[in-house]
Amino acid sequence: MERNGSIEVICGPMFAGKSEEIIRRIRRIEYAKKKVICFKPGIDNRYSPDEIVSHNMTKKKSYVISSSKDILKYLDDDVYAVVIDEVQFLDHDIVSLCEKLANKGIRVIVGGLDLDFRGEPFSVTMELLARAEKVTKLTAICVKCGNEATRTQRIVNGFPAFYEEEIISVGAKEKYEPRCRFCHEVYHRADFMKEIKG
Repeated sequence: MERNGSIEVICGPMFAGKSEEIIRRIRRIEYAKKKVICFKPGIDNRYSPDEIVSHNMTKKKSYVISSSKDILKYLDDDVYAVVIDEVQFLDHDIVSLCEKLANKGIRVIVGGLDLDFRGEPFSVTMELLARAEKVTKLTAICVKCGNEATRTQRIVNGFPAFYEEEIISVGAKEKYEPRCRFCHEVYHRADFMKEIKG
């Protein structure tokens, strides 16, 4: 019996083209006349409530889910691929679900942020990266210096966000921008780390 199941992770900061790359892969699967089912977390309603949408406004219809287990009700025997965008917003059970789907022979493609606005790993994405057969790490362009951007800068009232702010805050260009390691800023990060150590 041929076994084709795998996990592919597309990650990077905001504005790196992750959703665009996901949509490109979906189209290739559809061109090959194979069945693909797409999902996105309900929290991501920036451009459309029920579509995967890139910042360039390329779109693909998707099912909206609130937890990883919701995916199971849409699966059937002829599914070739399962695609999940913005995976970092889902519960940690998505990791074991992706493993189960891949073990059943399904091609699993997930996209999401690898680092939060603090520059620290999203645990769900980090674990999927470790388990994936294929990883595509994309970069954007730093708005400050023009170098490769690997971080997502959160801006609040024109200034960098404070370290202690909530990790999840959905937004687009009005709230976030891509930056490189050296231009990325988080207010209070040093103070917060001192408190932890000391």
